[in-house]
Amino acid sequence: MPEGDAVWRTARRLHRALAGEVLLGSDLRVPALALTDLAGRTTLEVVPRGKHLLHRLEGGLTLHSHLRMDGSWRVLRAEGSPPRGPGTRRHTVRALLWTGGQLAVGDQLGMLDLVETVHEDRLVGHLGPDLLDRAFNRELALANLVRDPHIPIAEALLDQRNLAGIGTIYASEPLFEHGVDPWTPVGQLDHDVLGAVVDTARLWMVRSCRVGLTAGRASGTPMPADGWLPRRYRVFGRDGRPCRRCGTPIQQGTVGAAPRARELRYCPVCQKS
Repeated sequence: MPEGDAVWRTARRLHRALAGEVLLGSDLRVPALALTDLAGRTTLEVVPRGKHLLHRLEGGLTLHSHLRMDGSWRVLRAEGSPPRGPGTRRHTVRALLWTGGQLAVGDQLGMLDLVETVHEDRLVGHLGPDLLDRAFNRELALANLVRDPHIPIAEALLDQRNLAGIGTIYASEPLFEHGVDPWTPVGQLDHDVLGAVVDTARLWMVRSCRVGLTAGRASGTPMPADGWLPRRYRVFGRDGRPCRRCGTPIQQGTVGAAPRARELRYCPVCQKS
């Protein structure tokens, strides 16, 4: 599932292509919205909220989407109205939005809803503070994390009701950075250590948004280390490979119960409880 930084970049790409432009048409391929026509509405902005996308339109409407595991929004050149290029015909496409020059294609979207903008909270109001929000409420996020002191720290970090935007990358890597066992009950963690884990996750996500490091690291390309981010992942995606600190094979484990169970990577020596 894309993490908060990837969703932020998707929102930015859509905003740059569509903001201030009038939609010439739309094709929303989910049953509840099949007869909806957004033609004639101007895009005001596209903004992220954790892992959610809010596409705000003239007239007080918001098109909400969530990428889930495999979803994406691509921006293509619009050819015709309605557009008929190859990117529009896949059976997994759930949304098409087009202007005179741009076509936004929502493929394999996990969620697609249309609500009045004043009622966005019905869809995203359950989320905790967004790590990428300029006004990120750190103290509220920390208080949320320790509401249930018995759950593992990794599970608490991944619960979007506590703080929004963290996925398995930004849970695994900061926990490794600070030597925290992912299964440590969150209530047993020193408050300063918990704060350091959250601060590290936020700093690295902000840096990734600014310079696009998630894609670079995923491709294995060495990236500059300047105190914001390591050069490469240390545990994520490195199952069975030697820890960069101690040489112990990196392990994979599951946190949370189905259907919210997630896979974490960790070093059993460097993150020993």
